[in-house]
Amino acid sequence: MKLQYILLSSLAVAALAGCNKTPEQPAAPVAAPTEVAAVKTPPPEYPIELACQGIGGTSTFKVTIAADGQPSQVQLTSGSGNAQLDEQAQKAVQAWQFKAGTRAGQTVSTTIQVPVSFNPPQPKPDECFAIEERLRRGG
Repeated sequence: MKLQYILLSSLAVAALAGCNKTPEQPAAPVAAPTEVAAVKTPPPEYPIELACQGIGGTSTFKVTIAADGQPSQVQLTSGSGNAQLDEQAQKAVQAWQFKAGTRAGQTVSTTIQVPVSFNPPQPKPDECFAIEERLRRGG
């Protein structure tokens, strides 16, 4: 009987000892990652002479967006077929603004693919007729 009493007392002490412990604090929630978002992406300048001649195409760039949301590197990966259009597209993309992506609540540098398309206007702007006339006359 004495042995039983000692065992029960030991169990009671062990059970009560756990009552003073504070529960572990739950881990702080981890912020969900976010992707890069375009903020300001005005179109590139489309040279009117090329637009009037129906010259268009798509330039594709590999763009690294820095943690501050600015393009830090812009590399042509696929050209439009026209060097002037590729140059205008690259200048425009370098000036674009983005909201940087995040990981664990911190902004991070991210690399994305960016296509820039030049589509000749339809119908032709009136300005095209004056340009065509000037070219026809040799000037």
